[in-house]
Parts: sequence; structure tokens; C-alpha cells
Amino acid sequence: MPGSPSTPTHSPAVRLAYACVAVLLGLTGGLGNALISANLASVQGYLGLTPSEGAWLPAAYLMVNVSTSLLLIKFRQQYGLRLFAEIGLSLYAIVTVCQVFVEGFAMAVFVRAASGFAAATVSTLAVLYMLQAFKKADMGRGLVLGIGISQLATPLAWLLSPALLDLGEWHRLYVFEAGLALCSLAAVVILKLPPGERVKAFEPLDFLTFALLAPGLALVAAVLAQGRLQWWNSQPWIGYALIVAVILLTIAIAIEHLRQTPLLQTRWLGALDTVRFATGALMLRFILSEQNYGAVGLLQTLGMGPDQLQPLYAVMLLGLLAGMLASALTFSPRTAIPQILISIVLVGVGSFMDADATNLTRPQNMFVSQTLLSFAAGMFMGPLMLVGVMSALKQGPHYIVSFSVLFSLTQSIGGLAGPAAFGTFQVVREKFHSSQVNAYLDPTNPVVAQRIQLQGQAYAATLLDPALRQAEGVAQLGQAATREANVLAYNDVFKVIGTMTISFLCWSLFHTWRAARKAEPAKQAVAGNSSPAV
Repeated sequence: MPGSPSTPTHSPAVRLAYACVAVLLGLTGGLGNALISANLASVQGYLGLTPSEGAWLPAAYLMVNVSTSLLLIKFRQQYGLRLFAEIGLSLYAIVTVCQVFVEGFAMAVFVRAASGFAAATVSTLAVLYMLQAFKKADMGRGLVLGIGISQLATPLAWLLSPALLDLGEWHRLYVFEAGLALCSLAAVVILKLPPGERVKAFEPLDFLTFALLAPGLALVAAVLAQGRLQWWNSQPWIGYALIVAVILLTIAIAIEHLRQTPLLQTRWLGALDTVRFATGALMLRFILSEQNYGAVGLLQTLGMGPDQLQPLYAVMLLGLLAGMLASALTFSPRTAIPQILISIVLVGVGSFMDADATNLTRPQNMFVSQTLLSFAAGMFMGPLMLVGVMSALKQGPHYIVSFSVLFSLTQSIGGLAGPAAFGTFQVVREKFHSSQVNAYLDPTNPVVAQRIQLQGQAYAATLLDPALRQAEGVAQLGQAATREANVLAYNDVFKVIGTMTISFLCWSLFHTWRAARKAEPAKQAVAGNSSPAV
């Protein structure tokens, strides 16, 4: 297809080189944002930011990254892969180097936004390079591995961050990211992708559509990133942002619907099968928020820091690798749907396993459940993309742009909407459980009074005033009650995710069964036509 490299026969050494460059590119594209997200508290403290201000750093990355595929696909179709690779990686390298020397909140947000645009190029190149490492018959396996590499960035960021911060505060994160970008640029310049077909792809109205869709999607991403922190109905700008986003997206879709050669195939995107695929893709990413928000959020609430979480992220990394390899080894059009269904089951099992957490829960208590979730995350991406690509190619190669936008949108919005929705639910449930727990904390109750006294005894050596010790005991008991309420709220989140997963599995099984029934008459007709005449 235009915009994709040709597939000549390579020697085993060259295939290995392409695979190594693909791994480097995939990690480079994902590690930048993952390092900032994993160390947001440190960066936020150094720059003197509030939690809502600090949240703009990863949000700015996603606000730009979510819409860049609209233009990048057509750019490589018209101008070729080599220019696409060298410009994209040069921009990424310049931006990451600038991060090392630039300080201040405004510039940090700008740099993260520019990184979001450049990183989309790097992630695409990782897939294209990985495809070169496989023979034509095995390119599906290359697709699974190429897509999955960027998922390894989050656990790797948590594993590497403590050592990087020990070397010299948060600047070391940017130095490391800049080094990866420069290495990737050198690798791409030395080992180029084979040339591909080029066609005239851009039309003037494409830029108008992008100018409407990009800010509309960015506003939606901003609302999802900030709504839980600034609270949904307490900030007027959230409502105005959603109104403007709806207007911009509606105008863009209307323009595309009326065009003869649209950038987005709105009729295909609005078809029932496409809507069903988008819903499934969005739900898979949504429920996988149990890992990044639920389990890690609970442990952080219980006082676990990056050092204590490293073993858990090591287990997650192994689970992701195992899921990717299992998916690649068994990958075929026939196994795509079963792999997706297995991923859904694993997410449900892992969620219910976490639903009995207590204040004594530690990372090692979640090793099994998070391994299952990581395995599911590593397994589902490749089969999901195969199903979508096959559906788009049935309509023609021009539909690949629409599919790419749809797939990127479901994964980005699902990744933002999951923490936003579950975080909001957790806050609401924490308030409910706090009211229930505090209702039983009557100071006149002998048991409660004894607990307050024991809590206050910890300050006996420093506080001689009994009244102050009593006040500290009450404060300590209140903190313990809040901790318990948070644990109960997270358990509610895990139960909701598990219930949603069961419902999603039933929905998926129903549609799989219905699709199989529809395909049966066609198979019988083919079998009848191919039977020998008597």
C-alpha cells in the first residue's frame, strides 16, 4: 500500500538488525511519556506545581498525540518513508534535547506537547521496522510484536526511574530520553526502510478537517485528564471545553461526510460493524485501567513508593512479554477472536482477585493478578488490530486512514477515560465509606477511647500535654479511618471492573456466535459447489 515499505528478501543478519532497531524505536516512543507519568510527583515538586498543574504534562502529550495519525499517514503516502522517518525523529531528538535545558511550567507543557506529535512518528516506525524482520508469511507475528513494544515502556519506566533520579534529580529523565532519541535517529539513518509506493495524498480540505478535529480531540483529552482532579462540575471551563469540542467535531464530521474523497470515511465509521469494533476496542483499553490506576493507585495510597513498586512492575513486564510472545506464536486470522476473548477473561479474573485487598496488601500479594492482566494487555492488541485492518481493507486501501484514526482514538480515549471514570467512582465511594466508618468512631465508646489513647501514646516522649496527645490520637485515628475507606473504595472499583468485564465478555460471545451463524450458510454453499459431481 502507499506509505508502506516494500518487502524485499533480507538476510538473517539484516532481519535481526531491523528487529533491534524496531525495539529501540518502540521503547523510545513510549518511554518519554512513561517516565514523566511515573515520576510526576518529583517533577511536580521540583517545578513547584499543584497536582492539577502537574497533570497537564502527560495530558499535553496525549492531547497532541491522539490526532497526529490523521496527517502522518498521508504524509508518508505522499513524501515517502525516508523523509517521514528522518524528519519525525529529528524533531523528536531536538525536542528531547531542549527538555534538558529548558525549565518552567509553560515550556515543560510545550515540550511535552511537541513530544506527543513526534512520538507518534517513532511508534509507527517501530511497527514498520519490525515487519521487515519477518518473512511475508509471518508478518502477522511481526505486527503483534511491533505494536506491543511500546506497551513495555510503562513498566520499564518504573524500573529505571529510581536509578535515574539517584544520578541527579529529574533532569536525568530528560537526558535519558534525549539519548534514546539520538540513538534512534542514528539507527534510522544508517538502516533505512526499503522504499515504497508514493501517491499524491493531500487535499486542501484535509488541513481544514485536521484544524477542526485536532483541537476538538485535544479538548476532550484535557477534560478527561483534569476532570477528576479539578472535579467535573466545579470548574466552568470543563463544560465550555466540552461544548466547543462537540461543535468542532460535528463540523469536521459534516465536512468529511459531504466530501467526494474524504480523509475519514464517515459512512464506514458509522456502520454497525465498525461501531461494534470501536466499542470493543474502547472497552478493552477501558477495563485494563485496573492495572495502571486501580492496583498501583491502591498501593500508593497504602504508602508504597517507586522502590517498593519495582518488583510489581518487574512482574508486569514479564507478563507483557509472555502475552506478546503467546499472541505472536499462535497468531492467525482464526485465533484472533479467541485471543481477544481470553484477554477479557483474564482481566475479569485478575480484577476479582484484587477485590479483597486490605490495608496489609503489599505488591507481592498482587503478583498473580497483575501477571494475568499484563498477559491480557500483551495479547489483545495484535489480534484486535488484525480484525480492524481486515475489516477496513475489505472496503479498499483508502479506508486504512480511517481505521488508523479509529484505532488510535479508541486506545487513547480509553486509556484516559478509564482512570477518569474509575477515579471519580473511587472518590465517591471513599466519601461513602468514610461516612460509614466515622459513624462508629464515638469517643465515648470504650474501645474507641482506648484506641485514641494508644495512638496518642506514640507522642508521649515529645508531647507532655495530655490534651495535645489526645488531639494527636484523634488525628491518627482519623487518618486510619480514611485509609480504610480508601481501601474499601478501591475494592469497589475492582468489583465494578470485574462486573463490567463479565458483561463485556457476554456481549462479545453473543456477537461471535451470531457472526458464526451468519457465516454458516456461506460455508455450506462453498462446500456444496466444491463437491465432485456424481
